[in-house]
Amino acid sequence: MSKVFVPENYHSQLNLIETEVAIKMIKDYFERRLSEELRLTRVSAPLFLLKNTGLNDDLNGTERPVAFNSYELNNDDEIEIIHSLAKWKRDALYRYGFEPHTGLYTDMNAIRRDETIDNLHSMYVDQWDWELVIKPEDRTVDFFKQTVKKIYKALLDLDFLMIRHYPKLDKGLLPEKIFFITTQELEDVYPDLTPKERERAITKAKKAVCLMKIGDTLKSGIKHDGRAPDYDDWTLNGDILVYHPILDDAFELSSMGVRVDAKALEEQLKKAHAEEHTELPYHQNVLNNVYPLSIGGGIGQSRLCMFFLKKAHIGEVQASLWDEDTMRICEENDIHLL
Repeated sequence: MSKVFVPENYHSQLNLIETEVAIKMIKDYFERRLSEELRLTRVSAPLFLLKNTGLNDDLNGTERPVAFNSYELNNDDEIEIIHSLAKWKRDALYRYGFEPHTGLYTDMNAIRRDETIDNLHSMYVDQWDWELVIKPEDRTVDFFKQTVKKIYKALLDLDFLMIRHYPKLDKGLLPEKIFFITTQELEDVYPDLTPKERERAITKAKKAVCLMKIGDTLKSGIKHDGRAPDYDDWTLNGDILVYHPILDDAFELSSMGVRVDAKALEEQLKKAHAEEHTELPYHQNVLNNVYPLSIGGGIGQSRLCMFFLKKAHIGEVQASLWDEDTMRICEENDIHLL
């Protein structure tokens, strides 16, 4: 089966140069609106981290980071290309000394060597990673929802901008409000569907959805999706999903959550059978309440551009590497990879 899905009668509304200009406009505008809504300051970010710090994102716990050594460091110091900055950002909040309800964002560029390559995924990941200091009383579902609504407001503003600047892309894509539902509630509504089929069904019905409480086992005995046990609190996290009309499928724009406190970290490491991580510096700082409480997430830059420019393949909005079969199918079907 081909890795590439080609929508019937698909044709990009923008040529290559128009696409590049639109990508720049989308990124500049949304970055500014995101920082305004959440009171974020842009900071510089690393491309690689030392493995023994525990700061790299383990994703689902099975993906292998790209790793190397340097003659300038100790030979035993293994260096890893980041998967994301989910844990590094919390350490940065502490080092920078951000006050409650302020925070940081950064341009994150990562390599995920084990990613399955298809219309939505490549080995290269670019996203805005953001993190916000919160107070103990903010560790609630209501506060999480309020934060999601602020991000969604920035998305709505971008949707309106695209309507004004690119009328040939037709009407806007987003409803006025985002719909909230938990993974258990979604399973209860669609018990006979797989997790991914449920996401498609609910986003097709609601157009924009925040799917909450991801990572723990559902009543059915399965997990909706995997989550690393050491950054998001599985009871206070979620994904922002939208309906992509070109692909006729659910489309994830963001993954975010209130971060673990000491209690949640211990519980989730035990559930994940990963208690050995407690000896790493990052985990010690969470367990000993050195780091501030926070909420944070990642928003895909190429995903955002792909969605708002109504593209069928992520390679139309980012420069990456693709297998020969993907390149051949895209060329045959007028899908122009950058």
